[in-house]
Amino acid sequence: MDLRTSDGSESRFSAFVEGLVSVIGHADRARPLFDYCIGLIMPGERKSVEPMAAVTAPDRTAAQHQSLLHFVGQSPWSDEGVLAKVGEMVLPAIERHGPIEAWIIDDTGFPKKGAHSVGVARQYCGQLGKQDNCQVAVSLSLANHHASLPAMYRLYLPQEWAADKKRRRKAGVPKEISFKTKPEIALEQIDAACRAGLPRGVVLMDAGYGCNTDLRTSISALALTYVAGILPNTTVWTSDTAPLPPKKWSGKGRPPKLLRRDHKHQPISVKELALCLPKRVWRTIKWREGAAERLSSRFARARVCVAHRDYQLTESRPEEWLLIEWPEGEDEPTKYWLSTLPETITFGRLVELTKLRWRIERDYQDLKQEVGLGHFEGRGWRGFHHHATLCIAAYGFLVSERETIPPSESRSTRPFKKLEVPNGYRPRGSAAATRTSHPELDRDDAAKTDRCHRPEHLTLSLLHPADEAPSFVTQ
Repeated sequence: MDLRTSDGSESRFSAFVEGLVSVIGHADRARPLFDYCIGLIMPGERKSVEPMAAVTAPDRTAAQHQSLLHFVGQSPWSDEGVLAKVGEMVLPAIERHGPIEAWIIDDTGFPKKGAHSVGVARQYCGQLGKQDNCQVAVSLSLANHHASLPAMYRLYLPQEWAADKKRRRKAGVPKEISFKTKPEIALEQIDAACRAGLPRGVVLMDAGYGCNTDLRTSISALALTYVAGILPNTTVWTSDTAPLPPKKWSGKGRPPKLLRRDHKHQPISVKELALCLPKRVWRTIKWREGAAERLSSRFARARVCVAHRDYQLTESRPEEWLLIEWPEGEDEPTKYWLSTLPETITFGRLVELTKLRWRIERDYQDLKQEVGLGHFEGRGWRGFHHHATLCIAAYGFLVSERETIPPSESRSTRPFKKLEVPNGYRPRGSAAATRTSHPELDRDDAAKTDRCHRPEHLTLSLLHPADEAPSFVTQ
């Protein structure tokens, strides 16, 4: 199953797939694994099963279609095991450019029609920028300034789905899966990454996760630092203010232990605090090279204690950084973050790490545009996760290949060497028809593919240059 090219791509790709074969389980899964990965990394408008079957086995498309459907939708191989192996093979290539600096938590949506695909519901979809019918998945990516790689990935199952036994059974949702909020899923992923011994970094998250006090507290309990986006109405105590201590004990009953507030001792919103800061504390800071010039904006920072429901506590929460961004020309600040990074961290380094969260936008842009993360047309839990796992594997291979491309060449004129399927290569199922699986897994219409012409050469999909910012924003 080797791919023949002049630059060594065939041996690197074959070695990569063989590494996945070592954790995929049954030997019969090696061929569909190879074919599925080939289908994902080759250029094409649609990376769903039918067009990939037509490209990888044009002479036996129907048998190949069933083989790939069964492999992605039914085979009981471990997503966690494959993702761990991908990390083992790809992280060294990323770390050659510097240590892992961040764990980035985020979620992404996939527009979906109908009501039967697992987890589909009317909810916010970042790809559309509004509420609509979609599926949403939560992920944890490991990143440095060179690249990033998703290490954890799980579908968010809305409450109406988690409570519907009939729909759960039809979609194959495992019995142990119960309703969990997105922050709860994120915390499970962070805890799993800690237990797996993955190289640690500061946890980066937007306000969708950062506003969750329990999540921030739990991250600190795992001995991790974070930079968490928050909303303007988040309340804090400054160094000049503090809640009142517990009342003096009268000698009767239990001694009072809870913090107090009165009309003179009230926390302040981070927006109000930002608007009151003197001009001298604002600094213009540059953090990385953009497409045309080095990116910069205006920031201020202050030491604060979060006030969220601390009247239920016996002591104030630990002091941490509040970082505020107020770009020139804007009427008011645009972004706010809380961070447990060390008090001694420089202003520039704090901004640099905060802004590293853009890497998750790159993850999702390349995963969706180059390897078809959102192209799965099945309905089941297992198929949804298997397809995503293989997309992450393909993305990981392309990340490791990125450094073989001369930086002077543009994305559009910088092809990988062509990959040619060798003579004699026959996909699994060519000798005899594979057992029919479930055609409803790929029910949606796929892009039309010419099945009569076998392409002489195949080319790899391309990722964006490492320093190119994404052109859209996920949720």
